[in-house]
Amino acid sequence: MSKWAVIACDQFTSDESYWSKVESFVGESRSALRITLPEIYLEKDNVDSRIAAVNETMKAYLDEGIFRTLENAFVYIERTQPDGRIRRGILGRVDLEEYDYRKGADTLVRATEGTVLSRIPPRVKIRRNAPLELPHVMLLADDKENVLFATLDEKKDTFEKVYDFDLMMGGGHIVGYRLPADQTERILAAQETLMGGKDNPLLFAVGDGNHSLATAKECYTLLKQSIGEEKAKNHPARYALVEAVNIHDAALDFEPIYRVIFDCDTEELKKDLKAHFEAADNNAFFEYVTKEGREQIPMTLAEGQLIVGALQDYLDEWLKAHPAARVDYIHEEGETVALAQKDHAAGFLFTGMGKADLFPAVAASGSLPRKTFSMGVSRDKRYYLEARRITEH
Repeated sequence: MSKWAVIACDQFTSDESYWSKVESFVGESRSALRITLPEIYLEKDNVDSRIAAVNETMKAYLDEGIFRTLENAFVYIERTQPDGRIRRGILGRVDLEEYDYRKGADTLVRATEGTVLSRIPPRVKIRRNAPLELPHVMLLADDKENVLFATLDEKKDTFEKVYDFDLMMGGGHIVGYRLPADQTERILAAQETLMGGKDNPLLFAVGDGNHSLATAKECYTLLKQSIGEEKAKNHPARYALVEAVNIHDAALDFEPIYRVIFDCDTEELKKDLKAHFEAADNNAFFEYVTKEGREQIPMTLAEGQLIVGALQDYLDEWLKAHPAARVDYIHEEGETVALAQKDHAAGFLFTGMGKADLFPAVAASGSLPRKTFSMGVSRDKRYYLEARRITEH
């Protein structure tokens, strides 16, 4: 199982050494690595053949009967993070009819960040012919009273354990328990409690995997257009496999997602940043990092504005004017600083938002600037482990 489970595809996107080590560790073993596509390969010339290989391997794994099917099951997850803290989650399926990634949506499940529409088609290409989905989507519940997870920890020894192993590459440990029918009913009732009869309740906010869930929605929308709404109602692609987590879980941290610009003139970029942001009434700053050192660049924020939002808005426009440059989004300060030591590279470090600000911000404004926060550091992310069939045959 340690060779099977692989970290989410959108991690270590500028660190080929990480994925080389994964390849070496997995070797010839069956692995989720063979039925997912790490995003570091999305821009490679052989991406189409990689996608075809993913789909063929999915079919081969199904034909070989390597999966055990748990019908109509929730799985209670205890993830021991690398720092030793235990994060709790519930694996289940979410109804895509109750989810909308568009800004201002009033569905039960909503995106937390602006969806970049150009990022959906390549992911649709991966999913549209896939018989399986493997989840790295994590949904957040604003569950102050912990009604979703009540009694699960104390009763877990009476549940059937379905997996228990160390995760590769320093990802910690994971245990999963199949929940019995009475707990399934209790959790479904707890969701009703969380909605509390509110108008336009926000039950779940997407914490990780915004674009993956948006891709599932887009594929389902295309399916409805193809087979008709009536047939689509009972199609497995109407749903997506996700893990739900309580935003108030003590083991869940919000970390900033930093930026690194590659293939740029770092002095020109610094000059442009200062010309744009420096003013007499500066009330915030970010750090500009290159191999020459680190420098604070002051900026002025309006009430309620986030550093990451103001910075991203400017970088979007700057990148349009400098098409040879590219940006990547990095989840750890150390990795950001290391990448910024490369020639023609610049990193951006800044303070992030708090967990308590998320649900009010999404409810008020619809979504946050993209890549605003990360739930923990890279190795805390969800690993591809469980799978769900999304075709009828």
